[in-house]
Amino acid sequence: MNIKKIIPILEWLPNYKKNLFRGDLVAGITVSIILIPQGIAYALIAGLPPIYGLYCALMPQVIYAIFGSSKQVAIGPVAMDSLIVATGVSTMALAGSDSYISIAILLALMVGTIQFILGIFSLGFIVNFLSRPVITGFTSAVALIIGLNQFRNLLGVDFIQSDQIHVIVEDIWRQILRFNGHTTTIGVISMFIIIVFRKINKKIPNALIVVVLGIVSMKYFGNSFSDVSIVKDIPSGLPKFGIPEFDLEQIKQLLPIALTLVMVGYLETISIGKSLEAKQDEYRIRPNQELIALGLGNMVGSLFKAYPTTSSFSRSAINQESGAKTGMAALVSVVMVMITLLFLTPLFYHLPKTVLAAIIIVAVFGLINFKEAAFLWKANILDFWLMIATFLGTLFFGIEYGIIVGVGLSLVVLIFRTSRPYVTELGKVPDSNFYRNKNRFEEVIIEDDILVFRFDAQLFYANSNYFRDNLDEMAAKKGKALKLIVLDAESINRVDSTGVEMLKERIKYYKKKGVVFYFAGVKGPVRDDFFRSGILDIIGINHFFMKVNQAVRFYKTGDRKHQEKYAKYIHQAYK
Repeated sequence: MNIKKIIPILEWLPNYKKNLFRGDLVAGITVSIILIPQGIAYALIAGLPPIYGLYCALMPQVIYAIFGSSKQVAIGPVAMDSLIVATGVSTMALAGSDSYISIAILLALMVGTIQFILGIFSLGFIVNFLSRPVITGFTSAVALIIGLNQFRNLLGVDFIQSDQIHVIVEDIWRQILRFNGHTTTIGVISMFIIIVFRKINKKIPNALIVVVLGIVSMKYFGNSFSDVSIVKDIPSGLPKFGIPEFDLEQIKQLLPIALTLVMVGYLETISIGKSLEAKQDEYRIRPNQELIALGLGNMVGSLFKAYPTTSSFSRSAINQESGAKTGMAALVSVVMVMITLLFLTPLFYHLPKTVLAAIIIVAVFGLINFKEAAFLWKANILDFWLMIATFLGTLFFGIEYGIIVGVGLSLVVLIFRTSRPYVTELGKVPDSNFYRNKNRFEEVIIEDDILVFRFDAQLFYANSNYFRDNLDEMAAKKGKALKLIVLDAESINRVDSTGVEMLKERIKYYKKKGVVFYFAGVKGPVRDDFFRSGILDIIGINHFFMKVNQAVRFYKTGDRKHQEKYAKYIHQAYK
């Protein structure tokens, strides 16, 4: 067992060089400057006191630096997971209450445990059932929901909080004219400043700038803005160790939300990690190791008052752009957050909540992916509607049901595509030994007495009837002239008992009609399944060929030279 694979920090820390520290130091400080105001803002989304957003930036980052396979992914609180937490926990306790906090921490332990188990047993592939269109539709819908939920802080109106867009929009429509002028002005100006600085240079700490401006404005001109809601007291000090309170009934209620967070968190981390991986050649993301790292981060984090965490799109990109080379950047970021918790939290007393709302709204609306929708509309209409269905399902039914809609539709599309794969007849390219799709190459020669049939998928119970129906339909078009069927099996990579039995039945059927059945390009494992299933009791081993043209030539000329050699070869391979 390679211990460095299990604990990746052992790969880079012993060989750590001084020339790497400058980049890691700058990146760690830069990320922490963005992370601190974001952490406070995201905790408010989750319905928790602001301090808990900073707790999420401690142990999860340390654990990921030790166990994560990416050296640049930034872990901590994120907007999407925060809203999912609020959605699940708000039905069980009053936001901000002690009970609410303990349930959110328990949720982190559950999420971490599930992620860790999936990683240990190499079950990360399960999450692949969420296709890219589903992820795009889901994240875009959640971003819109998060943004609209922040209008209560942006405008200073106590709008209802919900993960269903029609509920939010209806309440905003009814109460929009009650907006607080001072609160709205500060929030809109903050959004404008953030957008302008982001266009100038994404490395500019725009969140920190509006936070400082907001604090200064309220501290020195607070009398003029007494109606603007501020953060007020944020406790100082590091989180104390404590085991989350267990309640079996709560665990049952939290399980759907926990599974949602597992999938969303893992997908976010993998997609971010892969995008960063593509920009360098020093390391490769290991999906199951990422699950282990995320799981341990959430488990240990829950022991130190953290709610569920995952990787951040924006902070990871900034981490990489700022020069981070190793996990040391994350450790620097942790030190900066610790300094803030110990000494600097009183500075955030006068921070307006509308400024935090502005930071969140600008950040999450950037996740609404119009480009992907436009691309899918042109490239794949089925994937486009899959994305739209997930988007609308998440908007109108809520985040939890949005995931269910996405996974369900992904499975339906998968089943549809595997049960109805592409099939075609092949024709001979003139003056060559190649056979190509007659629907794409008009010049190919199609012979009345020969049907070359290609099936582009594994052959199993879900598509065996589709195979048979298409084969029979093409054979029927040939009529009584048909004397040879050649199955081009190069694209068939797997076959089950149902598929083999269907083939045996079709071979017998066409044998009675005086039609010979040949196989071409059968892969070794598939050929083994054929032979074990008794197909050689119906046809001889000399009915198998390496290429379609060899099968047709053998039928026409009876040239046994190459075929006897190949038959002997596959016979020996099977034995």
